[in-house]
Amino acid sequence: MDRDRGGSSYRQAGVDIEAGAALVERIKPAAARTARPGSLAGLGGFGALFDPRAAGFDDPLLVAATDGVGTKLRIAIDTGRLDTVGIDLVAMCVNDLICQGAEPLFFLDYLATGKLEVGQAAQVVEGIAAGCERAGCALIGGETAEMPGMYGAGDFDLAGFAIGAVERGGVLPAGVAEGDVLLGLASDGVHSNGYSLVRRIVARAGLGWDAPAPFGGESLGAELLRPTRIYVRPVLEAVRAGGVHGLAHVTGGGLSENLPRILPEGLGAGIDLGAWRLPPVFGWLAEAGGLETRELTTTFNAGIGMVAAVAPARAGALTALLEGAGERVARIGTVTRGQGVRFHGQLA
Repeated sequence: MDRDRGGSSYRQAGVDIEAGAALVERIKPAAARTARPGSLAGLGGFGALFDPRAAGFDDPLLVAATDGVGTKLRIAIDTGRLDTVGIDLVAMCVNDLICQGAEPLFFLDYLATGKLEVGQAAQVVEGIAAGCERAGCALIGGETAEMPGMYGAGDFDLAGFAIGAVERGGVLPAGVAEGDVLLGLASDGVHSNGYSLVRRIVARAGLGWDAPAPFGGESLGAELLRPTRIYVRPVLEAVRAGGVHGLAHVTGGGLSENLPRILPEGLGAGIDLGAWRLPPVFGWLAEAGGLETRELTTTFNAGIGMVAAVAPARAGALTALLEGAGERVARIGTVTRGQGVRFHGQLA
């Protein structure tokens, strides 16, 4: 073709295939660190292979979960702190898997951007690999989509896909009953829900991301980017120890909406709001945003990232096990007759 008469290329259209190849090579060492029994191939193929039996399962049921990070990404992009949102992405998926009693086996990611910046994308994927290491699952594939005209300069979006397995007969919830004790596992802050409201409150307060956090710690941006806690290893240890009847990952909808998902028909939950201390970040958000308790327990996790419904006779032993594994545990309530979640006391 005569280039002077309108010749063009995919690169000129805004898509750089060589950058994509460079990214794959750069992230291969991070992905390799996540290898676990059952992984059969590395990155680069058309598909990824995994053998559940090689992972130790006899009669496995596969469990799938997918999620994103939401507008928390806006803070990461605006601050240039891209090393933790990958951990969030993994956490949002694998914490859901364990609520079915499943062990996370492998993870795939999808990163979409207008123009692929290899350094930027590598930070994100290295964070994903770090999250997979924490969860004990293998990062075995993914997709980077470069789509000019779809995203503004520097912007990107993320989605994650996790597959886990549970032995047939071991699916949760199972056996949740009136009188079961509700153990709340502490969150590491806001996690990955409610950030549209968080950003609105920060804007109204007139603060920049590099300002000191009003509730203590590092800069405001750094504190709000603290990654979602990954509960996989200690919670699965508790499940295997016996006595765990149900697990609820406290994400969008908070305690109010997520606890009912594990409760049988005719059962509800009574929650003592004074059973745990509200993390400082939520105290500031409540004051600066004029938020009522209902907003904190519906939009946010209010300091509780995972709830386990356990047999009363096992509550003490399971608390000790979880605390021994590094979790902060509070006995926050019980399973009761009735419907829905009823709160009493006050957040402190």
